[in-house]
Amino acid sequence: MKKKTPKPMSAAALGLVAARFKLLGEPARLSLLNALMVKEMNVNDLVEATGLSQANVSKHLGQLADAGYVHRRKEGLFTIYSIADDSVFQLCDLMCGAIARKLGQDLKSIA
Repeated sequence: MKKKTPKPMSAAALGLVAARFKLLGEPARLSLLNALMVKEMNVNDLVEATGLSQANVSKHLGQLADAGYVHRRKEGLFTIYSIADDSVFQLCDLMCGAIARKLGQDLKSIA
């Protein structure tokens, strides 16, 4: 299979991509996304699943929602959060695979 040649990106596009990656550079936000990849949850569920404070969960969920990574909907008194952008799953699969390969190489070089 032939590898795709990437197209050059404008400075504005590069800035948008960098902002999206920067958002994923925070372990608390990754923890929330990781929990939401299992199932939809409200803030209380996410506090329990991640061990983060309610204020921290709410702040990070707002940032993830503003960026389009998560979707929120009202259900009675609760706001339910879910993954809105399936690219999150693809990014996680790519990164986890790369980390596993790198760790495997590092372990082989030590032995």
